[in-house]
Formats: sequence, structure tokens, C-alpha cells
Amino acid sequence: MARKPLIGITTYVEPASWGHWQLEAALVPYDYVRAVERAGGRAVLVPPDDQGVEELLDALDGLILSGGNDLTPQSYGAEADPATAGTNPARDRGELALLTAALERDLPVLAICRGAQVLNVARGGDLVQHLPDVVGHEGHRAVAGEFSEHSVRVDPASRVAGVKGEVKSHHHQGLGRLGDGLREVAWAEDGVVEAIEDPQKPFLVGVLWHPEAGEDKRLFEQLVAAARDLRNP
Repeated sequence: MARKPLIGITTYVEPASWGHWQLEAALVPYDYVRAVERAGGRAVLVPPDDQGVEELLDALDGLILSGGNDLTPQSYGAEADPATAGTNPARDRGELALLTAALERDLPVLAICRGAQVLNVARGGDLVQHLPDVVGHEGHRAVAGEFSEHSVRVDPASRVAGVKGEVKSHHHQGLGRLGDGLREVAWAEDGVVEAIEDPQKPFLVGVLWHPEAGEDKRLFEQLVAAARDLRNP
């Protein structure tokens, strides 16, 4: 039996508690792992680290940049907005280094929520630090800790074509100036860009919604298929 494609999923280091223990832990919601496994891949959890990136990528066939807190504004040349919170410069450095090296290899990448923002910044773009100041509502993150649902309009010629119904979102930041080679491929009803891709890459897609939390797992299936093609050209 052929080996399943190994898909790295970035994690975040946070204080956690289990049993009698309260320690820092490398965490990611299990929905990411489940989505990769159901798509035919094998999940590999990747803690944030800007060392040993090439060695790590030698072992992977694809990469998922997971969601999480806000990027440090200095990473894209901006001053911090009062609404920007929970930044982690070490995670930013690790993920930017990992993604930059992955893009140089044409490794298939699916970037989710914060991950899509990391992708845009890695390509030289910037972010809108607080969307409610622009769109006038909290619809993309109505309640902290709960997904908001809204519809998206998608480019039928894009990788995200076929997304139907409502997507699950939890973000208060958005994509500003797009990075080099990226194009808009999905939009919320209020005009917020919800997905980007680089059509020149085998698979490079960023979405601001959380497909791992929804029923439609086609993006994970596309990622795993692209990873399989990379492993078995």
C-alpha cells in the first residue's frame, strides 16, 4: 500500500491544562487533523520554530497553516491598532520562515484564517487590523469563541469553486494590499476578500473561513491530492 501524503499542520504554543498538569503545549483543534485524515492524508503537527525548516520540509508532502491570534503588525510594516491583540512574534517568525521555504519548493499549501494572513504577509502584502472599522459590523466574528456563518461569492475558475452555502468564520482582521502573485477568488456579501490563491503554483490557497469546522472538505481533498502528485510525479 502506498504511503499516505504527510501533511504538516502548524500549531500554537499556549498554556494548557489536563489532569493535574498546567504546562505550555503545542496545540491545534482536532478538526484539522480529522479533516486531513478523512481526505486521505496523514497529519503531522508542527510547532512554531524558525530553525530546521528545510529538514522538516524534506519530510512533508503538504502544509496547512492553521488559524490563531493576530500577527505582529511590525511583520508587515504597520503600527499596532488598539484592537490588535494576542500577538506572538515567535510564532510569526516560525510560520513565515516555514511558509517561505515551502513556497520555494512549490509544496502544496492550504492557509486557513490567520494562515491566509500569514500567506499574504509572506508575499509582501499587508492586513486590515480591524474589519469592523471598515465594514461597520462584527459579522465575521460576532461572538468570541464561536464561529459566525455567512455566505461567500466565489470565482468559478478558482480552486475554491463549488463552495456553497454558508462558511464558518472567526476573524476580525482581513487582507489589505495583496501580496505578489496572489489574486482574490472569494468575497463576503460586504465585499471583504475571503479567499486568495496563486494560480501559478500547484496548490496555494488561503481562506479566511474555517473549512475544517464545516461539512465541505473539498479543499483538504485538493490539498492531499496535490501532495500525492508531488510525492508520486
